[in-house]
Amino acid sequence: MNAEQLPVLIVGGGLTGLSAAVFLAHHGVRATLVERHPDTSTHPKARAINPRTMELYRAVGIEELVRAGRSPISGNTDLVHVETLAGAERVRMPNATPEDIGRISPTQWTLIDQNQLEPILRARAVEVGADVRFHTRLDGVTQDQDGVLATVTDLATGRREELRAAYLIAADGSRSPVRELLGIGAAGPGTITNLVSVFFEADLTEALRGRRIIAAYVNNPEVRGTLIPIDNDRRWVLNVSYFPDRGQRAVDFTEERCAAVIRAAVGVPELALKVESTHLPSWDISARVADAFAAGRVLVAGDAAHVMPPTGAFGASTGIQDAYNLAWKLALVLAGTAGPGLLESYRAERRPVAEQTVRQAMLRFAVREGKQFQEVAPELLDETTVTFGYRYPAGAFAAEPDGGDEPFEDPARPTGRPGARAPHLVVGGPDGPLSCLDLFGAGFVLLADGAAGDWTERAVAEAGRLGLPLAVHRIGPDGEFTDPEGVFRARYGLPLGGASLVRPDGFVAWRSTGEDTAPGEAAAAALRTLLDRD
Repeated sequence: MNAEQLPVLIVGGGLTGLSAAVFLAHHGVRATLVERHPDTSTHPKARAINPRTMELYRAVGIEELVRAGRSPISGNTDLVHVETLAGAERVRMPNATPEDIGRISPTQWTLIDQNQLEPILRARAVEVGADVRFHTRLDGVTQDQDGVLATVTDLATGRREELRAAYLIAADGSRSPVRELLGIGAAGPGTITNLVSVFFEADLTEALRGRRIIAAYVNNPEVRGTLIPIDNDRRWVLNVSYFPDRGQRAVDFTEERCAAVIRAAVGVPELALKVESTHLPSWDISARVADAFAAGRVLVAGDAAHVMPPTGAFGASTGIQDAYNLAWKLALVLAGTAGPGLLESYRAERRPVAEQTVRQAMLRFAVREGKQFQEVAPELLDETTVTFGYRYPAGAFAAEPDGGDEPFEDPARPTGRPGARAPHLVVGGPDGPLSCLDLFGAGFVLLADGAAGDWTERAVAEAGRLGLPLAVHRIGPDGEFTDPEGVFRARYGLPLGGASLVRPDGFVAWRSTGEDTAPGEAAAAALRTLLDRD
């Protein structure tokens, strides 16, 4: 067979893989995606996309598309731990208010079911030029120093084909065949519990008592599971745990058994209900992180790289953020603007984030399983900090000597340090107010104080010699953007006349400290290092 030549092959058509195709196209790379299933997911699965991930969708122009497909439960706010839905609450998890988020981000949480989001991403990927092939199975992968050779089969026709790609993104799920082929192991607790999903219809108005729940975590002697509204009316799903070590099996959940566990979860013994199906898909909640996020020219992302309990709604967004981190790096390496060393930063940046996020999800899961909230509270970070406040310990940025080693910072009090997310700030522009985050996403940006001198132009010239366009935006007096609150330099940790170099993914790569005798040259040196061009 003559292998078709590709820049990037993505294996897996879930949220991470489809997002990767969209993000790569945004940076000018036409990816090919293969997915063994004939269509996108029919199960709600992940139901919440966090605001940091919505910033990424905003950057590639699909924020409003995603919001338009949001779930009927998008106005719900409550995450509760209960013995039964009708009984007393054990714990109500705190949620950030829109006003709190508004100080940190120009966007918000979006509740959208995975089976609604995946078709949006698939359509967008095709629209922007990705070659998306569902019902196509990956049969084998080999690689050498120049690329990856994959053998795939079109399951509709039986036709086999070889695809030769410069790089492969393995986004093929928690049981990743690609990761297995590469012999990459994983560390962590592994499978925590096995579950079946029971879809049913019932009127739970009385048990809800006016609450607008996103999920109710139920734990009593008869049932352990999660009650989740589907349409905010009569349709629900109960994800209920079963225990193979006690001889329990998914096939034992007959219609009668399902009705019994639903009534036990709701806490209404005579509840009138209709079980929609007894053909119940079995799945599991697991926690683990891959030992390696890359092997040669294969890069592992999403559930293939990390899985975590759904408590906190971190899993899907963490995978999508993996893809965003990868897309701009792959684009620069494929264009020859960056050396292959830039891709080494992917593991250095994303694996520690995965480990910390899994840990936070596990703390929340412990409460779901019956642990007292007070026992985990000292280690528990709020969702806003986990979502926005993580800092890369090492990677494609110029670290500062006093950067500290804390994995998180308070996003309401950002440091502006290299390796942290560039803070949100509302600035005044020619067409009205906007978030400075809307200036990022296409390429590198030098965000400068209005008093910065002509050294910024030297930085632009040096970047140009590297083949890298560098946009300069000045904020404050004498700048093109105003700083209505007068907080730009404080939020970015800049001296008078300073500037912050921001990567295409919105993370700070370098900043002037006031001690640089030649800040333009210092910025250029930082670019050369992170681009692997020294």
